[in-house]
Amino acid sequence: MSVTRRTVIDLSHPIEAGMTTYPGLPGPVISDHMSRADSRPRYTPGTEFQIGRIEMVANTGTYLDTPFHRYPDGADLAGLDLALLADVPGVLVDATGAGRAVGPEALERHEVAGRAVLVRTGWDRHWGTDKYGDPEHPFLTVDAVQWLIAEGAALVGIDSVNIDDMADLDRPAHTRLLGARIPIVEHLGGLDRLPASGFRLHAAPPPVVGMGSFPIRAYAVLD
Repeated sequence: MSVTRRTVIDLSHPIEAGMTTYPGLPGPVISDHMSRADSRPRYTPGTEFQIGRIEMVANTGTYLDTPFHRYPDGADLAGLDLALLADVPGVLVDATGAGRAVGPEALERHEVAGRAVLVRTGWDRHWGTDKYGDPEHPFLTVDAVQWLIAEGAALVGIDSVNIDDMADLDRPAHTRLLGARIPIVEHLGGLDRLPASGFRLHAAPPPVVGMGSFPIRAYAVLD
């Protein structure tokens, strides 16, 4: 059976034991639940398996926020419409020259209705360093968020440590986007490899009941 060749671009950061995603949150603990050595007595000679175990907070690596992350009556990971997360036409917003506060002027020339809007700030270059969690990270302004909602964006992602200004404890981007049932993807990476359009985003998490955020394997398939 032949497989049609496609260009697939990984937009996720690998999850590694002890890594820091967001300042103050614990890193994941990765271990064996059953090691290969422990499995060998269970099977015929030469047959072995490994079953891994991971303990982590939901906001680890590249992850999706659903409305339940912010609102108790919002859709959780199991309840969010999969059509918002799988095979969604995408648009890339290059905001690398927009300054720290990314406003609507960086977005307005783009057609975003029904699309996954991925905002490239270049902050992912600091991933894995103390600088990544610096409070001076790029974020979306309230006006930018309101514009995205008014224009009908399907999903909004960013390659920064937070789509909100960490100093703003109202978290207006989370509050307004998730209130409008627009999921958020944070900690994206590799957006510099995407074209301005002509790609489709896949960003589905496992359907965990009662959770509002979870790591995803975000990737783009080029048309």
